[in-house]
Amino acid sequence: MDKLHPCVFFDRDGIVNHPPDDAQRYVLHEDDLRILPGFVASLRLVLSRGYKAVIVTNQAGVSRGRMTQDDLDRIHAKLQRYLAAENLALQDIYECISFDDAHPNRKPNPGMLLDAAREHALDLERSWMIGDSEKDIQAGRRAGVAKTVRVKPLPAKTDADFRVDTMDELVDLLAQELPPVSH
Repeated sequence: MDKLHPCVFFDRDGIVNHPPDDAQRYVLHEDDLRILPGFVASLRLVLSRGYKAVIVTNQAGVSRGRMTQDDLDRIHAKLQRYLAAENLALQDIYECISFDDAHPNRKPNPGMLLDAAREHALDLERSWMIGDSEKDIQAGRRAGVAKTVRVKPLPAKTDADFRVDTMDELVDLLAQELPPVSH
């Protein structure tokens, strides 16, 4: 069996891109996708340290009829093109379109992380989960990742191992805390 690789899992809205406003709740169109520079810098650091990178995102807007699967696919294709222009690449993007909290892939359930680990030979015990909600942190913990990071300004309470206010601060945290992958 091939050696397992550690991974950094990223939530999407609020981590990869500016979060949609509270009224809209979803990025509905590729033109609305505004990628955060702090994500690009964090991804660059993660990959330079030898980690894989996977996005895991709840996208119930599809099942709620706010957008189509094609809309979501176009949003993610735009993200992939943007990263390719920066000479960066994700291992994969996992999405859960169900709004049923019992669905195994809907965070805080760990299904997307477990699927990614199985499909891409990822070592969850050396992996990290980065998100802006407690659902992200819970999904990471339930999947058995080594460390979790919540990106949310104080006074947000969190069970995460680390908390930072902004994506720009995440880059500094990862530079200090994310160990290089040893083979």
